[in-house]
Amino acid sequence: MSEPKDFTADGGHGAVPLDGVPTGLGERVRGEWPLYEVFVRGKRGLNHVHVGSLHAADDAMAVRHARDVYTRRNEGVSIWVVRADAITASSPDEKDPLFAPAGDKVYRHPTFYDIPDDVPHM
Repeated sequence: MSEPKDFTADGGHGAVPLDGVPTGLGERVRGEWPLYEVFVRGKRGLNHVHVGSLHAADDAMAVRHARDVYTRRNEGVSIWVVRADAITASSPDEKDPLFAPAGDKVYRHPTFYDIPDDVPHM
């Protein structure tokens, strides 16, 4: 008798065997798909905003899944997906040494200029 397979109800589709199931995408099962971070630009804004994460087999699948998951109600006009392992970020612990050099350049801050009251967005 063969050993029982590991079954899961992942995705709400009932019990599905995971061992040895070909995906057609490099034979990687879904648990091994890379993590993508998703950014969406809304209709009213110009900035892309981080809205969440998802796993996908490749970049094209990540865009399709991001569209299906994060823009179901026409919330956006543009989607960016970025593999999480391609993102390099600073650590909050490095805040002082990383941003301190800008603090001693007072000429970069308009603190000693008179700004008229009728100038918007200042």
